[in-house]
Amino acid sequence: GSLVAAVLAHSGRLDKEHLGTRVGRLSRRGEVCNMINKKYNEFLPSMQSAEELVAQVDGLSSNIDLLRASIENEVQQDLNVAVAEFTELKQQLERDTLVLSVLKKLQEFDRAIKEHKTALLEKKYVAAAQQLEKARSSLRNLESRKGFELKILRALGMELTVQTQNMLCHLGEEWQKLIVWQLPPSKESSLEAVVHSELHLHTMPSKEEEVAGPPVASVLQALAVLGELHTRLKAFGQLLLRYILKPVISYPSLQPLTEERPDVLILRFKSEEPVFDQSSPMEVFDKIKLIFEVLHKYLLNVPVEQPGEDRKDGRVTLAELLGELIWEELSNCLVQNCLVNSIPTNSSKLEQYTEVIKSTEEFEKALKNMQFLKGDTTDLLKYARNVNSHFASKKCQDVIAAARNLMTSEIHNTVKITPDSCVTLPQLPDPGSGDHSKLQKSPTLLHNGTVNLEGETRLSQYTFALPTCRISSSVEQLMELVYQTLLEATVSTDQCCVQLFYSVRRIFQLFYEVVPTYHKESLQKFPQLAAIHHNNCMYLAHHLLTLGHQFRYRTTNILSNGAASFVDLVPAFRRLGMECFKAQMRVQKGEILERLSSARNFSNMDDEENFRAANKAIRQVLHQLKRLGQVWQDVFPVNVYCKAMGTLLNTALAEIVTRIVALEDISAEDADRLYSLCRIMVEEGPQVFTPLPEEEKNKKYQEEVPVYVEKWMTFKELMIILQANLQEIVDQWADGKGPLAAEFSAAEVKSLIRALFQNTERRAAALAKIK
Repeated sequence: GSLVAAVLAHSGRLDKEHLGTRVGRLSRRGEVCNMINKKYNEFLPSMQSAEELVAQVDGLSSNIDLLRASIENEVQQDLNVAVAEFTELKQQLERDTLVLSVLKKLQEFDRAIKEHKTALLEKKYVAAAQQLEKARSSLRNLESRKGFELKILRALGMELTVQTQNMLCHLGEEWQKLIVWQLPPSKESSLEAVVHSELHLHTMPSKEEEVAGPPVASVLQALAVLGELHTRLKAFGQLLLRYILKPVISYPSLQPLTEERPDVLILRFKSEEPVFDQSSPMEVFDKIKLIFEVLHKYLLNVPVEQPGEDRKDGRVTLAELLGELIWEELSNCLVQNCLVNSIPTNSSKLEQYTEVIKSTEEFEKALKNMQFLKGDTTDLLKYARNVNSHFASKKCQDVIAAARNLMTSEIHNTVKITPDSCVTLPQLPDPGSGDHSKLQKSPTLLHNGTVNLEGETRLSQYTFALPTCRISSSVEQLMELVYQTLLEATVSTDQCCVQLFYSVRRIFQLFYEVVPTYHKESLQKFPQLAAIHHNNCMYLAHHLLTLGHQFRYRTTNILSNGAASFVDLVPAFRRLGMECFKAQMRVQKGEILERLSSARNFSNMDDEENFRAANKAIRQVLHQLKRLGQVWQDVFPVNVYCKAMGTLLNTALAEIVTRIVALEDISAEDADRLYSLCRIMVEEGPQVFTPLPEEEKNKKYQEEVPVYVEKWMTFKELMIILQANLQEIVDQWADGKGPLAAEFSAAEVKSLIRALFQNTERRAAALAKIK
């Protein structure tokens, strides 16, 4: 019951709250309705006006559709017709305009041709040429129209060509009347042909010609208009170079002559006996200036118009056009045949060359005044001003050429060099004064480039001298050339000094490369030439040791402080001489061994035929050595000679010893005959030592043969063995301490004993003692 009462009470509270909520909501809805009515009243007029606009738009849309249909059905067709008519009228207008322009050009061409013919008949060449150019311009215009071709154009072109050639023919005749060359039949530009050549200039018309005929300017201008002036002027320039300008440069005897007459100027030459073989640049420049002054007065001062050229108003003188055509060739000829020959060959004459430079400047200035040259400096003047470089180059070329001629000359022409001889060399300059000379006295220069070292204890004057020998005279001259060139370098400019120094080095390098190749066959074939070449190389090496030192104080800073040295070349030259000498020694050794090979190993000498063969081989070897001794006599230094002959004689003796020691059986008769052969070598071998022409002076060297022949004592000991008995051999051995033991080994001595003696107890006892 209480639960029901509670529920009812709660529901009652809910009804009251719900009722209050609904009343509140009703009151708010009324306010909203009022607001909506107000907005509706305000919106209604706008909606009505919008509906009216929609109705108007619908009407316009209907009208547009009607208009579009009308245009598409009626106006479009009329418009297409109008456009087609307009296009056709436009094309017709273009065709008519093109036809009209073509007719105008044809009319211009026809008018120009007619006026050209009239002017040509009146000899108004400039006007005639201009009319031809107008006709050519009209024809080009017609030919440039693509898609518009007329058969008449070909006929017009042929007509224009005919008229042009006709006018060129007239102008050519006028040109030949103005400039007349009288040349010899021969086309060669020799001195005789040039003397008989003449140039006649009819460029100064007489009074009648001034009225009737055209002046030179008219002809030249007409040629310029037609583009033919360059061709005519080029041909004239080549004749001028060939028959006038180049001969003046090449032949000193030619003197230009001018003869002025009322209607002509004649330019010719006369030949006079020249004072010198070559003309000086000043003389050549004066002659060429005279020629150009005459040409300028009567021909080259004519101005012509050159349309299209890069010049003011297109006007230029004939002199300027000719200068552009021939100046390069003319200046090259002046350089190669005139200025090159005037370059001094001695530095002392360089100061005199300023006159040549000044003359070149005046020459170019004169040509510029005549408008033959432009204002800038030309290669001709640059060459003249660069005289120091050219002097150095020319000097170096002359030095190298002279050196090469000496190197390719004969080797066998010799001179004798002794420690006392003084080679003809230039006087070397004094090293100069300064701190260096105060601290240390300058060494005295001796012959052959040697130096005397001053001091309290003096060395022999021959300490650094080259031993007595023979060298090629060409090599002595080559060394003189080297000294003269280096002396020239000491007084030259820095650039020239350096060039001359390296030219001297190039001389020695050329010698190293040229001489062994050029004289290769002779050096291999002739022992004397090989010896001379050896001496030549040693002679040059001797000078190279001190050559740089002698000029060290005089060269420029570039080459000072020891840089200008030739010492590095010394080993190469010594090696060059030794290699040639060694090659010749190998050849001689080969011949000796080949001759001894025919001795049949010196065996069975009891056979007469074998003995004769061995004797012949010995004689041939001695003959070869004697021949060599005569060939090398007074050529080699004595010590070199003795060493060379000793080496070859030693080769023969060593070969004989080797062959005899190798024998297994030597009879008593064989031993006697072998001894006799060896005695021939011992008696006649020293006689091959003849280093000096004086016979009495050679005895000293013949007595010293054991010094130079290593196997000499060995050979003599072999001879002793061939004649000794067993006891003598044992005594010579002396328990390995005797002279025999010094030359032979125990095995060799035993072999000889076995070959010489029969197998007995005595031999066995002797062999036992050889150990």
